[in-house]
Amino acid sequence: MRISPTKDDGRDAQERRSETRWPAFAGLMVALLLYVSVPNPDTATLRQVATVILLLMFIPLVIVNPHRLTRQTQWSRWLSISFAAVLVIANQVNVTYVIRSLIDGSANGTTLLLTALQVWIANVVAFGLLYWELDRGGPVARGNLQRPQLPIADFKFPQDESGDDVDEIRRVSSAAADWRPGYVDYLYVSLTNMMAFSPTDAMPMRSRTKIIMASQALTGFILLALVISRAVNILASN
Repeated sequence: MRISPTKDDGRDAQERRSETRWPAFAGLMVALLLYVSVPNPDTATLRQVATVILLLMFIPLVIVNPHRLTRQTQWSRWLSISFAAVLVIANQVNVTYVIRSLIDGSANGTTLLLTALQVWIANVVAFGLLYWELDRGGPVARGNLQRPQLPIADFKFPQDESGDDVDEIRRVSSAAADWRPGYVDYLYVSLTNMMAFSPTDAMPMRSRTKIIMASQALTGFILLALVISRAVNILASN
């Protein structure tokens, strides 16, 4: 489906709703920097190749929407989803390395704990990007389509059900203010899912979302459990 700015009187409202690329771009740069800097020589070449592929995938997305996310074609939609998915999958290589190193104790303790933190943060950003791209048709659809035209939601946010609350809350609800979630909202969903191992702020509404969130929560749980175990061993040995 092609999406582009309309030329009617609602264009200003659409422009205000449309997200800028820069918050997601900043998150992407953080994730890539953490991903490529993991001190694992066994996967160095793989990580460098994956980083180059991701950057090459990102260039046409910037060309389509250099600043505000207002245009979308079928190929750009699939490319943006693929981009986020590749970032998530690529980071799982580092997750596997950290888990293996934590189990067999083959790496330096302090370095390994810092690496686990790198991988954990990169995972938060990567899954946040994936949620941002999937929900309600992605950022372009959320920012430019009228609400009845939006695809089925992957998440239900508190604002989506606060239309009957007290006035100061109702005024920022989806029903009253036409609120749409942005990148920071999905980053927060990803962060809380990694920390609490379950949804807290927004509830998953579709099977695919539940599967993705479950895999992220499981990764976070395993990393945290093994990191705590390794930290205890390090303290006990000192």
